[in-house]
Amino acid sequence: MAGQVKDREAFQRLSFLYQAAHCVLAQDPENQALARFYCHTERTIAKRLVLRRDPSVKRTLCRGCSSLLIPGLTCTQRQRRCKAQRWTVQTCLTCQRSQRFLNDPRHLLWGDRPEAQLGSQAAGITQLHLAGGWYLVWKTQEASFACVHLIASACGLAL
Repeated sequence: MAGQVKDREAFQRLSFLYQAAHCVLAQDPENQALARFYCHTERTIAKRLVLRRDPSVKRTLCRGCSSLLIPGLTCTQRQRRCKAQRWTVQTCLTCQRSQRFLNDPRHLLWGDRPEAQLGSQAAGITQLHLAGGWYLVWKTQEASFACVHLIASACGLAL
């Protein structure tokens, strides 16, 4: 059972909620409350089941109000310098909470390093880039991939 992923249904639910939040904001930018509800539900499920989320997904969610952070729509992004290092500062427009991310081209997150990819390839997981976020899609279940295509077509996005 090397190809089995623990809590597959939970990861699919998290992916669906995150994609639904993106679709809601893509269709109507004024509908931020519904997108925030989807993101808050996704965060609550991940905490309750103690699941690790992808860093790119965590970077697009506000830690204060669970809003989906889309530059120019729900947050502002600024480049700052501090002690000879460049930082990207994201400020949520809903709760004014800010996050800083190191802006170093040589810096790689652990999940992006080659030695970290061995575990996810062994589990049969691939990543799909859609609408500014990474979503987990399992190679063993065509229904999950069909769900991603359904959501993408509903939002008018091409894969």
